[in-house]
Amino acid sequence: PRHRSMQDCIARTKPMPDAKDTRLHRLLEASLFLKGAHALIECASGIALSLISTQTILNIVRLLTQQELTEDPQDRIAHALLTAAEGFSVSSQHFYAFYLLSHGLVKLVVVIALLRDRLWAYPASLLTLSLFILYQLYRYSITHSLPLLLITGFDLVVIALIWKDYSATSRQRHSS
Repeated sequence: PRHRSMQDCIARTKPMPDAKDTRLHRLLEASLFLKGAHALIECASGIALSLISTQTILNIVRLLTQQELTEDPQDRIAHALLTAAEGFSVSSQHFYAFYLLSHGLVKLVVVIALLRDRLWAYPASLLTLSLFILYQLYRYSITHSLPLLLITGFDLVVIALIWKDYSATSRQRHSS
């Protein structure tokens, strides 16, 4: 089968969008590319984490924090990193490797399907992102991690964009 470009898919399914819908769709596409890049990083991190030992991780963290701790023996960030690496168990390593790889793969499949304008991908992505948000909020309640909260906020914006685009796409396909 002939591979269609993203523009071909957009032109085929959205013949005459108004200017606002076009801007929102472009914003959705940009956010999907960011999500896709993040998914690739998660996959690569999961693979890397599964291939290196916990001792190697500890050695890398020691190497990265050594100079900082020499200059400032009370550096909280360096101590936190070192403490985390020292307590990083093999079971934790396996969990994070699996989580990163599976999370990345699921997001990558959904992002590719959305970029190819597959109608099933809209509800699948809404469900997937909602489940990720619930888990991220649960993790935030434990860790109070600002980056996790920012990712969750970004996911909420992406959900709103997907919903808007899904509504417009469904209307156009039903009217055709």
